[in-house]
Amino acid sequence: MESGWLLFALLSAIFASLVAIFGKVGLQGVDSNVATAVRAVIMALFLLGVLLLQGKLGEVSAVTSNSVAMKYIVLSGVAGALSWLFYFLALKLGKASQVAPIDRLSVVFTIVLAAILLGERVTAKIAVGGLLIVVGALIIALG
Repeated sequence: MESGWLLFALLSAIFASLVAIFGKVGLQGVDSNVATAVRAVIMALFLLGVLLLQGKLGEVSAVTSNSVAMKYIVLSGVAGALSWLFYFLALKLGKASQVAPIDRLSVVFTIVLAAILLGERVTAKIAVGGLLIVVGALIIALG
């Protein structure tokens, strides 16, 4: 396994927490679906800038010409868009401190789906950790 994954995962979690905070404030008085679309455009432009800085903009065609990769990237994109739509709607209607933990139940769904669809092994530690995530999310969200 490559090193550095833990650091990047922690950075992802930190920035994901900022999505909840900035998103909640930004949704005041605006439609959540429109805000989500604007967010998606900003993210796309930002990521294109990253590719440009890395000198990888030319590699986009290698991905788009790979039909298997594109099939799953499109599915991932649609799933991500639906996730964002529901997340921003939940943020508009609820408290960020309650919405975010429920959203993080995606970890548990990922464990189950990875076992079923990818054949990943669910160890006792993973199962207990998943259960703790469920209990923790419910305590925070409903407490």
